Amino acid sequence: MRMTGNTILITGGTSGIGRALAEAFHDRGNRVIITGRRLSLLEQIAADRPGLVGMQLDLDDPNTLSKLARDVRACFPELNVLIANAGISRAEDMTVDDWDAADAQSIVDTNIMGVLRVIAAFLPVLRRRAGATIMATSSNLAFIPRADFPTYCASKAFLHSWLQSLRFQLRNIPVEVLELSPPYVQTELTGRHQAIDPRAIPVAAYVAEVMQLLETGNHPRGEVLVERDRARRSAEREGRYEEVFAAINPA
Repeated sequence: MRMTGNTILITGGTSGIGRALAEAFHDRGNRVIITGRRLSLLEQIAADRPGLVGMQLDLDDPNTLSKLARDVRACFPELNVLIANAGISRAEDMTVDDWDAADAQSIVDTNIMGVLRVIAAFLPVLRRRAGATIMATSSNLAFIPRADFPTYCASKAFLHSWLQSLRFQLRNIPVEVLELSPPYVQTELTGRHQAIDPRAIPVAAYVAEVMQLLETGNHPRGEVLVERDRARRSAEREGRYEEVFAAINPA
């Protein structure tokens, strides 16, 4: 993808990786539109960065996606990049007597169906734009799961597979399909403790490396993997799967 002169829509752009990507692309002279649930937060972010646009989207409410798609088509017909970044993560203990699938359902609705619905809403626009790009955020836990986050990891494995199929189906259409697979990053995805965990990579450092990979086109098979991601991505192929699984899931 080109790094400047784009009109970029980023879902889940009010915090964490999504917000850092929005700011990095905005700094490079792109028109950036971010979405989130809280209108007040969107307005605050847009006020702090003139030219950045905030638009409300609640993936649990299909009506807001329909409105967003209409508004973007009307106000930003030149849209050529979609970054589907919104996602949630929750731990699940399936050994307890009162475990049910409520958290799993929420994760599937947001991390899987939310991404698919957003891409479906904007693909008709993107496929008419030369050099368009779709990038969706998965996780390196798609490759080897943390067992205490079973549905989250499975949702990202779904996206990893689904994006391969999308990339193949769009091979004759000028829409690049990229998969962003972050490692453990200092965001509040699993709670405030993650944002200060020294084991996690700082958001700014992660996004700086991602931008460098995008600038150089260093993303084989459409997978945007920073150096920390690579060992886990290749573990099964190199016969290290059980070793890495045990390391991240200590007994």
